[in-house]
Amino acid sequence: MASKLTFNFPLRCLYWCPRCGTNSARPAPNASKPRPFSTANSVQAIAAPAIDLSSTDSLPPPNMKNARIVPASPSYFSGRPDFTDNLLSLQTLLRKYQTLPTVAPGQAPRVAWRTVSQYRLLVGEPVRASKYHQVIEVLKRLNQIHPAVMPPDLHKAMQIYKRDINPYAVVRRPAIIDTDGRACGIGRRKSSSAKVYLVQGQGEVLINGKSVNEVFGRIHDRESALWPLKATNRVDKYNVWALVSGGGTTGQAEALTLGTAKALMVHEPDLKPALRRAGCVTRDPRRVERKKPGKLKARKMPAWVKR
Repeated sequence: MASKLTFNFPLRCLYWCPRCGTNSARPAPNASKPRPFSTANSVQAIAAPAIDLSSTDSLPPPNMKNARIVPASPSYFSGRPDFTDNLLSLQTLLRKYQTLPTVAPGQAPRVAWRTVSQYRLLVGEPVRASKYHQVIEVLKRLNQIHPAVMPPDLHKAMQIYKRDINPYAVVRRPAIIDTDGRACGIGRRKSSSAKVYLVQGQGEVLINGKSVNEVFGRIHDRESALWPLKATNRVDKYNVWALVSGGGTTGQAEALTLGTAKALMVHEPDLKPALRRAGCVTRDPRRVERKKPGKLKARKMPAWVKR
């Protein structure tokens, strides 16, 4: 049976004394009485003299060691500072001039804005198309302001977002009838082009100095070449003299269709609805699709062989 342990010193923690090399009891800390707070012996604070900000003579000299460069734009630390500045400036102009009279969207001047790639080259930043769309929406709203009350600063701010050449400002030169009574029309189809001269006559047709039957062997091509005159019952009223080049017989025949229709509209502009219903006014943009590498034709793949 274990015996009880007895201690000859009070039950307190012992610590090693580095001076005498013995164990001794830790002395109890002296309980200090709380001293009353008094400001009799405290030092009074002296306020600094007031700084006169109206003049710079009273200011202390600047410390160049603590100076730092302050960006001119608050968007400097963003990912696209120039784009952000442009968008904010346009939005500020919109809030400033949003009460000005506007025109209908269809009556506003047609403007060709810069594309995303052109705007990226302008600002030198990788701007997303969705972000640039926000700029275009603000520009379209500003463009609806009536031109008579358009402020000069707004016109100058919108000028940098316009293309250098406005395709909508190009006016097509009107076709006329020359002194010989001829009207000229140019038509294209695939890689073929045709220049057609139309003059009032008895229905004679010459294509590259030959008749229609000599140039086109297929009946369908003959019908296509003179289809504008047949659709409007003008076969016996005009003579046709044409020059065609490039492509094959089908392309040349359909190029003659468009050229003849244009020349006929110069003589009789009222025939345009009838010619449009006949399909003679619209240029056909279809072309042969190019061959791709690794394929037999445009889309045809080689036959799959297992072994």
